[in-house]
Amino acid sequence: MIENIQLRRVLPDVFKGMENDMPMNPSDIWLRDVDIHRPDSCLIEADSGTGKSSLCSFIYGCRGDYSGTISFDGTDISTFSTAQWCRLRTHALAYLPQELNLFPELTVMENIEIKNRLTDCKSTAWIKSTLQRLDIDAKADVPVRFLSVGQQQRVAIVRALCQPFDFLLIDEPVSHLDQRNNSIVASLIKEEAETNGASIIATSVGNKIDINFHSTLRL
Repeated sequence: MIENIQLRRVLPDVFKGMENDMPMNPSDIWLRDVDIHRPDSCLIEADSGTGKSSLCSFIYGCRGDYSGTISFDGTDISTFSTAQWCRLRTHALAYLPQELNLFPELTVMENIEIKNRLTDCKSTAWIKSTLQRLDIDAKADVPVRFLSVGQQQRVAIVRALCQPFDFLLIDEPVSHLDQRNNSIVASLIKEEAETNGASIIATSVGNKIDINFHSTLRL
């Protein structure tokens, strides 16, 4: 279980030597001390190229090209073993990357079931009803390469939710959705976060997910 995420003067390596220039100068995150406490949720607003996807990758532990310290409940994440990361990513930390990372040759259900078999979190009935709620149930047996980007985004959201979590990282989760689907996705994510007593950390360049966040930080 993760109660707090702490960032202490974190800066991507690519920005080193540029500390007095844009885009770091107005940032609420880079080179700052930031604490996000569960179950408070946070929206991170960013311009393109300021490192929002990098930040999510740093917190999720799949990249380490930064200075400063990121800690979970006071423990530096750079010290975690592979086994610790596997446990965290199965039981405490969920992630929807901007790239979605779906398997194009697999069907919608196969993409979701790969995750759900690892976590044994959701029933088949929940998955099917959620696909119906997101208006993609008719695509359940279709390879995702034949879906629109907006449909793929909804599939990736369902897959991301197929686990227990304390923090949900979502990188531009509604960038390809219209207002109707934005609202539906937002309701689903809020419900799952409330069920888990979890925090949502969302990034946005333009289209913002329809959630009332406890705080907004500028990257």
